[in-house]
Amino acid sequence: MIFILVPFAFIELYLSLKTGENIGFLWSVIWIIGSFIVGMKVLKYSQQTMMMNMQSVKLGKLDVKSFQNAGMSYFIGAILLIIPGVFSDFLGLFALGYSLYLQFIAKITPEQTNNNFKSQGDDNVIDVEIIDEYSRSDRSS
Repeated sequence: MIFILVPFAFIELYLSLKTGENIGFLWSVIWIIGSFIVGMKVLKYSQQTMMMNMQSVKLGKLDVKSFQNAGMSYFIGAILLIIPGVFSDFLGLFALGYSLYLQFIAKITPEQTNNNFKSQGDDNVIDVEIIDEYSRSDRSS
């Protein structure tokens, strides 16, 4: 885990310092505060987004794996936007973009019926039961 966090911290520090050098201290502070506010708003509306995703799963527009991916990327994107820094903001926007991509694809795909019937043979055949009067056990000979 530390092998991931140390390079992340160095990349975050380097990109934040370079961005602050290019746009200035005031705009860097505005960027950090703005991304924090956006991250908090995204996190606040996560319940509604999860309910919409559950509705898409119920309608058959989104499978369970895509539901998990969309929910997790939405949550991680919100957390990364809250963390101050340029690199974490870009990763957060990427995660939110992936979540929106999954939701957009789910909205344009047609609804799928979730039945377990397998089509066998001709669909125009009606299955009936024929009762033979000679096979009954109450016949008298």
